[in-house]
This record gives sequence, C-alpha cells and structure tokens, in this order.
Amino acid sequence: MTQNQIPAHRMQITDNLDELLGIFPTVIRDKIEAHPQKDNLIEVVMDLGRLPEARFRNEVCYLGEKPISKEDLQYSIERVGIFGGDNRAGIERTLHRISAMRNRAGDIIGLTCRIGRAVFGTIVMIRDLIETGGSILLLGRPGVGKTTALREIARVLADDLEKRVVIIDTSNEIAGDGDIPHPAIGRARRMQVARPELQHQVMIEAVENHMPEVIVIDEIGTELEALAARTIAERGVQLVGTAHGNALENLIKNPTLSDLVGGIQAVTLGDDEARRRGSQKTVLERKAPPTFAIAVEMLERQKWIVHEDTAQTIDSLLRGIEPGSQIRTVDDSGEVSIVEQEAVSHIKGVQSRNSNIVAPLSPRGWRASGKMTPIAPLSRKKKNKINPEFEMMLEGSWQTQDPSGSKIRTPGPNGEDWPVYIYPYGIGRSQIERVIDVLDLPVVLTKDVDHADAVVALRSQIKHHSRLRQLAKTRNIAIHAVKSNTIPQITRTLRQLLQLEDPNATNTADVRLFTTASNDDEIEALEEARLAVEQIVIPQGQPVELLPRSSKIRKMQHELVEHYHLESNSFGEEPNRRLRIYPA
Repeated sequence: MTQNQIPAHRMQITDNLDELLGIFPTVIRDKIEAHPQKDNLIEVVMDLGRLPEARFRNEVCYLGEKPISKEDLQYSIERVGIFGGDNRAGIERTLHRISAMRNRAGDIIGLTCRIGRAVFGTIVMIRDLIETGGSILLLGRPGVGKTTALREIARVLADDLEKRVVIIDTSNEIAGDGDIPHPAIGRARRMQVARPELQHQVMIEAVENHMPEVIVIDEIGTELEALAARTIAERGVQLVGTAHGNALENLIKNPTLSDLVGGIQAVTLGDDEARRRGSQKTVLERKAPPTFAIAVEMLERQKWIVHEDTAQTIDSLLRGIEPGSQIRTVDDSGEVSIVEQEAVSHIKGVQSRNSNIVAPLSPRGWRASGKMTPIAPLSRKKKNKINPEFEMMLEGSWQTQDPSGSKIRTPGPNGEDWPVYIYPYGIGRSQIERVIDVLDLPVVLTKDVDHADAVVALRSQIKHHSRLRQLAKTRNIAIHAVKSNTIPQITRTLRQLLQLEDPNATNTADVRLFTTASNDDEIEALEEARLAVEQIVIPQGQPVELLPRSSKIRKMQHELVEHYHLESNSFGEEPNRRLRIYPA
C-alpha cells in the first residue's frame, strides 16, 4: 500500500436546501425540516395518490399520512422552472433537479425532487490525474456522485489550473437552472442545450466557437455523442465526462458507447498466431485508441477504482485477463490511500503482468496506436513537489523513467554529441521507441525538460500550449513538430533532428517499422508494397494494385506508402479488398 499525504481538510458542502423546501406544500416542508437526518436527504418523491417519501442515505420514511393530490403536484410545479424534453426542471441558481413522470395524456402524475449539492474537496483522489491533462471518463451507478465530481473537476480546472473550461449542461444539472450558472463551477463557462437530442451538436459547437481547452460533459449516452466526443479529443481538447455503466466492461458490451474505449472488432488470426496465443482463431480486439485515456469507476463516494491506461485495461479484458488497477480511498482528514492491484488471468495460457507473458496484452491492429506489444510496467516514482506550470506540460504526454546520473556523450560521425536527449510530448510511446530501436538511432528519451537537448511534440499540442513553447524558449531548447502520431512522421522528424536526412539518398523504407512480429504474411505484404513503390510507382509514375489482404495488413501497407509521401486507398469487397497506390 502506498499513501499520498495531502493537506488535511474537511469537505465543504453547499446544498441550498431551503430553496428546495420552498417548492413543497407546508405539511411536507415542515416534516423535512423537523427530521434529524435532514442534512443527509437525497431526494423527495411525490406520486399522485401515494404518501410522499423522503429518501435519506440509509433510510426511507413517509412525510405525513395524507396522499399526494393533483393540487399538491401543481403547487410544486408552479415553483420550479420549465420542464424540458428530458422531463427535468430546476430551481434558478441552485443545483436541485426536479424530474417529472407523466401519464399517457402527458399530464404530470409524479415528481422526483433530487437534492443537488456542491461538494468542494471530492476529487482529491484523482487530482494528480486531472493535472496531467488526459481525458477522464467517470463511471458509476446513479447517486454515487458522478455529477458532483464533474462539477468540482470543472471548478478546479478553471480556477486552480486556469484553463478555458466549457460545460455542456444538457439538463442544467451541473451548473444549476437559470441563465446564470451556480458559483460551484467557478470560472468555467456553461452552454445550455435546448433539447437532449442536440447535445452532440452543442459539443461540436463549443469547440468550434469558444476555443476551450477542456470540455465537461455529463451522461454520454448515444452513438452521436460518443462520435462527437472522439472528434473533440482528436482536436487536442481535454475531455471530462460520465457515461452509463458501472465499469469499463459494461462499455465493451455496449455497442452504442464502445467507441469511447476504442471500439471492438472481431479479428481472424492465422493458425500459428492462434496457437501461440492459446486462443480461438476469431478473437475480439480494440479498433482504435480510446477517446478517454483515463477511466475511473466510482464504487462509493470515497472509494474509486482508477485505470490510468484505458487502452491497456480494455486490451486485458478482451484477452480474458482481470486488468491491473488502483483502488483509491480518502478519509475525512483528506489522506489518500492507493492500493495497486495486479492483473489476473482467467484463461489458460495467459498469465499476469508479473509473470512471463505467453500472449501479448495488446491488440495487433496498427490503428491501436502503440499498444501492439506488451510493455513492462514502469516503476512508480515517489512524487516530488513540481512546479504547477511544469505539471501542466504533461498533457497528452507519457511517463518514462528519468535518466540516472549525468549525460553520457560520444562523438558522432561528424563530431556531433551523441546520443541526443529528447523530451517527447504527445507522441505515442511505442511508436517512438520502435523507430529508435529499429533504425538504431542515437536517441535517449527523457522525462526531464531540463535534461533534454530537444523537444519532439505533436503539432496540435504545440499549437494549443503556449506554456510549452515558453518553457522551451527560456531553456533554449528547440521544439521539433510531428505532423501526426504515425511511424513515418516520427521517423522523418527524428532523422531531420539528427541531420541524417540525405535529399539525394533513396527513400527506402525499413519494413520492420511497420510490423510488430515476424509474421510471414505481414512481411510478404509489406515487401510487396515496398517493391511496387520503388520499382513501378515512383520510377514509372504508374498506379499499382496490390494483392487482396486483410484489413489489418492493409493498414500496415497504408502506413508504409505514407513513408514515401504517396497516397493510397482500399477498394473492392471483402475478401478481395486490396490497396491501390498512386504516384505523386
């Protein structure tokens, strides 16, 4: 068990309970005010012809002996806001939510009046994850505090980290009812949604019109909203959201929302690969990088399970392995405890992360963006006190161990100081390490900017983070931009940085860069594409069609063609779908 000590404090709670009590008939209001557990009230239920109920954290009690009448319901309806398309209303400048039940004629016959509380200090368990800038997905059952945590995260990002935060508030539950948002969200801005079905449009509008650094969204529940979330994440905007489901496993089984965790596809393995994995020939794999890099399962209000690498967790689940995770708890004094759980296999032939891996824990599809081979877990380094400005630079980046000791230099072929120490920012770890290893480049990756000779960063990250540019300028460190997170682009940038690019040299690709295993089919297909480019497309200026291949291999061929600055596309129907390469 490891423990991170944070300053002792007590959570501050603002519930505006008097405003909610004001919408109830006198008898109900008096009963609630006299109840000893009033501060723990969760919701009040008013159903036509039934006794009103007050639901507390540990009990349910009736509020009087008189059933609810139409007059009682009308009394409350007149004192709240307008019910929208989602049958929800609120009270202006408060966080309370009043939800309606209607009969077949559309008349309201029941009300669920839920207490909205702004709880300050709820996110100490994941404060370090929020500051990294990675997108975070919160999961949990209703009532566990997802919206409360979302509200606090928005305030911390806007006030403490001084980011431009926009909240997409579909039901006015995050920032309260009315045109003026509740003070609980701090400096964050709020965009209201006219109708629930337009939520995905407002998400895109927020990015296009208001230049946010962070988008906060509650209850991602449709395929269009999941697609909008992916579009936002690909534009370099940090996402913080919630989704229906108690755990990541629920999202894998949900075809509507599976894209949030990368999407799931069935892949047919070759005989050798199936035997090596000890699995069936048809297996499930992740299609793409997850929209949310970090996932949090909220078991209880003060006990959360954290998956710091959503991609690794999904890959493990698809291989029948109980993924490793962190169980984080916090006590009343504000002390956070972190318990590490190791991966446990549930299928024959696959072992835990601390054992000799029989089958890789990651998909072998190229679009899985650097998760194609198993990676040994990094040692957890005790957190030092780091400048908040330096902490914010880690958005989109990945963790590596700091080089021990001073730099070791050897002269290069032209008298250069080799190796070159590089700080990667927003670049896939597996890709950049693969380029360095395969091409045997004199490069050492470092996590310390002060220790670096250069910064290699994704172009979109540089554009959105002026602090990175400022920090590199003050330390007189050059920033080299990578157009996209692909092997050809990373290769090109590293070779230019090392001045290894010879404009007169033949631009021959090393096929080892584009495959993760010595699979004969993959090597043969990549060699076919290389020869077609170098012997026909470039010298003769003629397009070439390759032999039919699987979608996985075609993706590798597309990457190889990109290395030559050429274009290609797939055409034809399966199983005869194949690649066509065009001259420049």
